[in-house]
Amino acid sequence: MTDVAEFALSSLATVVRIEKPWGYEEIFAVVAGHYVGKVLHIWAGESISLQYHEKKEETIAVQSGIVLLDLGPNRDSLVRMELDPGQTASIPSGVVHRVTAVSDAVLLEASTADPGWQLDVVRLEDRYGRATTATR
Repeated sequence: MTDVAEFALSSLATVVRIEKPWGYEEIFAVVAGHYVGKVLHIWAGESISLQYHEKKEETIAVQSGIVLLDLGPNRDSLVRMELDPGQTASIPSGVVHRVTAVSDAVLLEASTADPGWQLDVVRLEDRYGRATTATR
């Protein structure tokens, strides 16, 4: 077996599905210190938390459905934009954001994977009763 084939086989992993109150996410790639790849399935009328990340940067692409993206420097200065299939948005660290699905939606997300990336979410509001963690 070649070195490339051995590397490819050693890199195989299983997609991890994580249930969320707004739908579910599938993590299909994690390269620690580099990037994470996810597929987010958000049901019509549901929203992720109003949140920001201390270090994590992410780009989302709408694969299907229509979503509303609220984005801004703080919760009082949000701009709302509609994203349709094929449209993308990059969200730098520190930017407050929330995605709401107008129709059932599938988003592709690529984000940075600094140490502790799994915990790098600061919730400002959450309609599902999950703990908020800051008042930005």
